[in-house]
Amino acid sequence: MENSPSAPSAQPLTTTPDTTRGRRVATAAALASAVEWYDYFVFGIAAALVLGDLYFPSGSSSAGVLAAFATFAVGFLARPLGGIVAGHLGDKRGRKPMLVFALTLMGLATTGIGLLPTYETIGVAAPLLLVLLRILQGLAVGAQWGGAILLATEYAPEGKRGLYGSFVQLGVPIGVITANTVFLLTGAFTSDSGFESWGWRLPFLVGVLVLGLAWYIHTRVEETPAFREAERALTEQEKAERRSPLRTVVRHHLGTVLLAGGSFAVNTATFYIIITGVLDYTTRELDMERDAVLMVSLCVSLTQLVLIPASAALSDRIGRIRVYAIGAAGVGLWAVPLFLLIDTGSLLWLGVGSFVASCFLSIMYGPQAALFAELFTPEMRYTGASLGYQIAAVLGGGLAPFVMVLLLEATGTSMAVSAYIIGLAVIALFSIKVLADRARSR
Repeated sequence: MENSPSAPSAQPLTTTPDTTRGRRVATAAALASAVEWYDYFVFGIAAALVLGDLYFPSGSSSAGVLAAFATFAVGFLARPLGGIVAGHLGDKRGRKPMLVFALTLMGLATTGIGLLPTYETIGVAAPLLLVLLRILQGLAVGAQWGGAILLATEYAPEGKRGLYGSFVQLGVPIGVITANTVFLLTGAFTSDSGFESWGWRLPFLVGVLVLGLAWYIHTRVEETPAFREAERALTEQEKAERRSPLRTVVRHHLGTVLLAGGSFAVNTATFYIIITGVLDYTTRELDMERDAVLMVSLCVSLTQLVLIPASAALSDRIGRIRVYAIGAAGVGLWAVPLFLLIDTGSLLWLGVGSFVASCFLSIMYGPQAALFAELFTPEMRYTGASLGYQIAAVLGGGLAPFVMVLLLEATGTSMAVSAYIIGLAVIALFSIKVLADRARSR
């Protein structure tokens, strides 16, 4: 068992799992993550491109975009609740059932958005239903992440927890790549008017395929060894009297949860600024072509498929905190050059700026799953890891595109967005230092 600043609490995750089974489970968890994030990201792209006009009509394009991004943010506000509910049940009943539930809920909600009539058809009911379905998406992704990363890391061989956890993290770039590809293909085969009237719905309707994966995991994937061992270690009386995992985490480990969230907010905020906020900014303010910007986002995400597992494997060798801190520092240092390059209006410099930022985000994101899992013991791991991640999602990701538009409108300069990222990076580095100091004191 590790006992260094690289693993803040270095909790054992597995006994001796079967390697072949572990790989199969990690693959299933990665697929679950990919389809969940695909369903989640298509909303962000649609919010930047069409949802403002279709569901929040107004005289101002900025007002419509703000309303659409506010709905985008609502999904993030729901994520901690999904993490709490799934974490409580996942720590008491098992990782797998909660992952299956999350996949089913996401598939139904995303398909519902694809079928939802617009404001012109059903009036005010349209934005209300859109918000409701976005909340369901948030609940689903909040429930999914903890179950997926624990299936992967608790089946991982000793010394490869970071690498196996990164398979789930790959769901994010895979989801972005797939979402962007589907939107690009839809735009290529429809006219501008066709895209705005019905073409944008097709990426959402693809979300129904997630239900098939939910069934596969339900029927073919076993519960993790760490959870089964923790259950066997409890007597029947202990099982009956066991406290709520949420109560235990809040009473005794709230500081760790908040530090985890603080360490990661800069990553999720910068990520959503790049894939959603910049898409709106470049097409609406800089008059860049929608499909060209989507293609840049797609190409940048392809690089993450290599960088995320590479940084995770490196963290297995030199320590999670060390790799994680390098990524956080890089994000903060690159914040100003990023927007100086974007403001040129050049696709080349947009690609360069986004690529370098993506490298630093990947360096952080690779080891993050194993890092968060190692902060908590098995009986509260689902709850603790999920809460830390989802707090970061609310403080960073959900509000970031909305904050970006507000900052641009209020200041007239993209440097305000850079300052926002730098502030979050400072919080991240402080949180990481405290986690490292706590590990040294053990």
